[in-house]
Amino acid sequence: MGKKRIIKKGGNDNTSSKSRASGRVPKKKIERGILHILATYNNTNILLTDLTGNAVLSASSGGLGYKGSKKGTPFAAGKAGDVLAEKASAIGVKDIDVIIKGVGSGRESAIRSFIARGINIASIKDKTPIPFNGPKAKKPRRV
Repeated sequence: MGKKRIIKKGGNDNTSSKSRASGRVPKKKIERGILHILATYNNTNILLTDLTGNAVLSASSGGLGYKGSKKGTPFAAGKAGDVLAEKASAIGVKDIDVIIKGVGSGRESAIRSFIARGINIASIKDKTPIPFNGPKAKKPRRV
């Protein structure tokens, strides 16, 4: 016989009034934070921490649903920054210090989305690791 399907009538569908970005916002209120941006060739990860370094919010291009080479684009990084900036303004963030790592194309667009939301940027530091001597050279070929 199988199970009976129950159809509920009532049109209480609140998906349009509440955006996906403000779904899980922490109760902790902070006014100043540190924004860490890891921009690789394949993805852009954005992490907002408080001044002691404890993670508060995070977003990434892959977390928004972009797949493959689209994750590394400036557009996807801007959208990830937009989502995080909306969450950050919901918990009361007004000023941020930015720390950037990596050489990907989403470095600037993630910052621009925070500026567009009205969050002040106090400082920008580039902490991209630079190799001292490069990788080990191949052994010479013996003929």
